[in-house]
Amino acid sequence: MTLEIRKLTTVREEIRSEAGCSAETPLVKAAAVAVVRNPYADHPYTNELSEIIDDNYRLGHLLATAAADTLGHEVESFGKAAVVGIDGEVEHGVACKIGEFGRGVRDAVGGDAWISSVSKRSTPGSTVDVPLAYKSEIWVRSHYDAVTVYLADAPLADEVAVVLAVANRGRLNHRVGGMTLDEAHNEKVGKR
Repeated sequence: MTLEIRKLTTVREEIRSEAGCSAETPLVKAAAVAVVRNPYADHPYTNELSEIIDDNYRLGHLLATAAADTLGHEVESFGKAAVVGIDGEVEHGVACKIGEFGRGVRDAVGGDAWISSVSKRSTPGSTVDVPLAYKSEIWVRSHYDAVTVYLADAPLADEVAVVLAVANRGRLNHRVGGMTLDEAHNEKVGKR
């Protein structure tokens, strides 16, 4: 991997009840964070971002594998985020998680839907809310959710913290309608 990783961390949370209602199957969320050196930090503007983009597949696969291992369940939803240090551009964070990054994620945990995403610039000690959606159909409303990840010592000015988050199910007590998981499965079967 040509992107230089300073640090790889994982986080996990398990939600067993919501509004006083216990869940038969807890909602488990996990995230993996790779803190990488930004090769374009503190450099003049350039259209060329290949030093980041060309290495995306392995970064996506690495993060998805680490997040899934931390989750300890089958992955049903996923999302991604990038937090860029102050000497970089938000575009550098976006470059970390586009293109082949998604294929690396899908090869590790399955799914074929668009991966929800957020990018921002910040300093160490910030948080990022990583959006989640069902991995095989973006319109399954029960799986619209997020994972909050705290970045204690990243990103430094010349770094990007790239995050891949996963969950084992939709929200507890979901009841706002929209496409269901069963409808999404039936639609996929019908297209075959």
